[in-house]
Amino acid sequence: MDKVNLAAAFATFHDHWNPRVAGDINDFQVKMVKFEGKFDWHHHETEDELFLVVQGRMKMGLRSGDVIVGPGEFIIVPHGTEHCPEALDGECHVLLLEPGTTRNTGTVETDKTRHRLERIG
Repeated sequence: MDKVNLAAAFATFHDHWNPRVAGDINDFQVKMVKFEGKFDWHHHETEDELFLVVQGRMKMGLRSGDVIVGPGEFIIVPHGTEHCPEALDGECHVLLLEPGTTRNTGTVETDKTRHRLERIG
């Protein structure tokens, strides 16, 4: 078993909206991603997602109203919920916990869609 230092792992990459796999938990994956600016509106048919903010702040755009999430806070977006993550005040570092089958843009294909994710470590 290896431990993961979040600050060191986030320092290994500099691009935005390109999740990296940091670990596997049964059928789930721990992913790390840096946000900057606004993502695309999307939803996931069957996968719930947990967004844990490590550094910075983000706004989770929801059709029912936006939610601001700061360092040490998380939000769970249930499957079928249309959402649009957005970094506030510059860059935001986020840890994701979601099924390994989750595609970052859900049911839509955009320039931010990632089909294969790199691994950290």
